[in-house]
Amino acid sequence: MSRRKRYAIVGTGSRAGMFVDAITQTYAEYAELVGFCDISRTRMNWHNAQLQERGLAPAPAFHADDFERMIKETEPDTVIVTTVDAWHHHYIARALDAGCDVISEKPLTTTLDRLNAIDAARRRSGKSLRVTFNYRYAPAYARFRQLIAEGAVGKALAVDFSWLLDTSHGADYFRRWHRQKANSGGLLVHKATHHFDLVNWWIDSYPAQVFALGDLMFYGRDNAAARGERYDYERYTGVDAARDDPFALFLDDKAAYRGLYLEAEAETGYQRDQNVFGEPITAEDTMTVTARYANGALLSYCLVAYAPWEGLRVAVTGTRGRVEMDITESVTHLKSDSASAAASKGAFKATRIRAFPMFGEPCEVDAPRVEGGHGGADPLMLAQLFAPEAAPDPLRQAASFRDGAASILVGIAANLSIETGELVDVAALFDLTAD
Repeated sequence: MSRRKRYAIVGTGSRAGMFVDAITQTYAEYAELVGFCDISRTRMNWHNAQLQERGLAPAPAFHADDFERMIKETEPDTVIVTTVDAWHHHYIARALDAGCDVISEKPLTTTLDRLNAIDAARRRSGKSLRVTFNYRYAPAYARFRQLIAEGAVGKALAVDFSWLLDTSHGADYFRRWHRQKANSGGLLVHKATHHFDLVNWWIDSYPAQVFALGDLMFYGRDNAAARGERYDYERYTGVDAARDDPFALFLDDKAAYRGLYLEAEAETGYQRDQNVFGEPITAEDTMTVTARYANGALLSYCLVAYAPWEGLRVAVTGTRGRVEMDITESVTHLKSDSASAAASKGAFKATRIRAFPMFGEPCEVDAPRVEGGHGGADPLMLAQLFAPEAAPDPLRQAASFRDGAASILVGIAANLSIETGELVDVAALFDLTAD
């Protein structure tokens, strides 16, 4: 058997769990976990304790300050980056410069200067950089892409896309570090990078111009006060007054949250359970985006983070017809007691796809359902990442650096448009046509 590929993971919050399980269990015959890197030894110890419970050896653990030493001592082939979004560029560029390939969680990064830093490292190193857009692998989304690629709409002209986050999932972004745009780029970068990537992929084009509006309209102290509500606590855990708060998350209720967050607070200073009606919050919870694509198509997009149900409604209309897709999701990650399950969220409860030929009879389209996180996407994406021979990729589901850049550029341009009130030319920010 050929040598197993060596992987190191930097950033060991809950999102790392999916990769740990894939490397040490599903693909252990072909992959080897050689190191953890984080600002918190408590978090790394928690992951290693899970490995030892399964009868596996713990992985060497390195503080974030020792990132280069980790690479030198453990010699990974690939570094997996699952840190806070605003730190991605630090580790992506340094891993590339050290001669490692990189797999980055989405979003690739959060700002234009950080994107340029990653691009420069990619060019000078010649190493591989992939972004984990797991939604591309959801069978329902792949079927939607296939319909468009096969000509169901002809030339795509208009995309109407609404995504609703419910008061479990949506609120969770406002409990965590994501609530500060300096950390996440706001939801137009952190969350909507998924959605913009889907649009880019579905219509096979990149954005050219972007205009956006957005505001914090539901979460935050001022919005609660305007509704006559008052929440005096800064966090939920250990607060008796929060026991009946439907937005509360208690970190002492589940082992994963205790081990990854509550017990790590002394090292990190990070509280995972901040009051969604507290301060400060700088990310928007209500956003609309209009974009023109390089192929001429127009996008109308809306994201709401406090809906009573979760899912999407999307339609693509073109010269020969229209396809529509409605999906209702069930988000259960706050109910799980494991890090891997916390990371593997978003099961589809209901899916409907319809095709409307321009001069034909409309019809229902088979919408495949597969078990697994993100509508069955996670296992398929992990197979392509870690299996010794990648499966054929006729729909181009494997996302490149350019795909990662294109998705965040919609969000970066949208944030700039919100700040300035102006239409933003994407090409003036970054050249997506360059190799």
